[in-house]
Amino acid sequence: MRNTKVLSITLPSPMLQEAKKLARHENRTMSELVREALRQYQRQKRWESIAAFAQASAEKIGVRNEEDVVQAIHDFRREKRLRQGKAKGSKRTA
Repeated sequence: MRNTKVLSITLPSPMLQEAKKLARHENRTMSELVREALRQYQRQKRWESIAAFAQASAEKIGVRNEEDVVQAIHDFRREKRLRQGKAKGSKRTA
């Protein structure tokens, strides 16, 4: 049983000629070329979605640039070391 479906698309003639040339150059079928193009498009859209989420999250916590990111990392690591130091100190006194 076949797991694929046929899709009919229209392209401007110059775009079709370029696609054929690219497929021939890469030793691919037109179907393979279009599937790869769709996969690339999906990856790009996913990345744009992730980037938009990251941007919104950064704005919520006041991160505006790379320096803010570096400072946030240093602050987090400093706090983590302090917590670990306190945990070790409480084990010694017990």
